Amino acid sequence: MDSIMILGLVAATITTFSFFPQMVKTWQTKSAKDVSYIMLIAFNTGVFLWVLYGIALKSLPIILANSVTLVFNLIILWLKIKYR
Repeated sequence: MDSIMILGLVAATITTFSFFPQMVKTWQTKSAKDVSYIMLIAFNTGVFLWVLYGIALKSLPIILANSVTLVFNLIILWLKIKYR
């Protein structure tokens, strides 16, 4: 694994897991009133396209980071719908 791949994986890990606290807070408080539906839908659409882009490039950091980010944000969207 070269240094560019490691850099990509570190960056991907940090940005991906930045959504984890929001997901946990939404779950614990059972409230997502301050999270916008439009933002979640637009963001999830963009992240899904990043996953497709990563697959096309065969780029592991892009695929992994955006796949996990997509899962976290789909959970946040589901919680927003569930707790409305």
